Amino acid sequence: MFNKVIILGNLTRDVELRYLNTGTAIATIGLASNRKYKKQDGTPNEEVCFIDVTLFGRSAEVANQYLKRGSKILIEGRLHYEAWQDSQGNKRSKHTVIAENMQMLDSKPQGQYATPQGDWAQDYAGGYGNQTHNTYGQPANPYYPNQIHGNPTSTAQHVIPNTQTSNTYLEGQNIHSTSNNGNTQSYSQDLPEINVDSDEEIPF
Repeated sequence: MFNKVIILGNLTRDVELRYLNTGTAIATIGLASNRKYKKQDGTPNEEVCFIDVTLFGRSAEVANQYLKRGSKILIEGRLHYEAWQDSQGNKRSKHTVIAENMQMLDSKPQGQYATPQGDWAQDYAGGYGNQTHNTYGQPANPYYPNQIHGNPTSTAQHVIPNTQTSNTYLEGQNIHSTSNNGNTQSYSQDLPEINVDSDEEIPF
């Protein structure tokens, strides 16, 4: 059966990180995604959906290092049903999202870990993201560029910092950004490399 979720929103709390006995990292985040619309009488209205998201492996550690309450991210994953008994013996249940891919959408100062916003993100966000970036130096993927893969068997990529309306490419260990006026700037800040161990397994 097809089970796929794509959701964009902001963290409602800081990342909660823990480790299994096997050493696998697990991060839990709360995500709020809002939708604005107009009622039949023309008055604007807004609804908010809250959902918990779970990340595994290197993606969990990266989320814990770079995300905080209020951070904007885009998650691609699958729905997961959880059921348990509370302290009073009552049966409880809820749906969560198991993240398979994560993209951080907050703009960061140059030289810090960040991901560019693309036109594709606006399709899901309903207008979120007002910058367009063309990225080079990595395999082309028109749908999910510069994303962090939560699947332990995926090959992770370098993530290129945001630069306003610029074409960004990699050369050696430096990042060069050519702006619209032709000037070239270099940033020698090293980019963190995300390596996902192939022997990690999602516990469920």
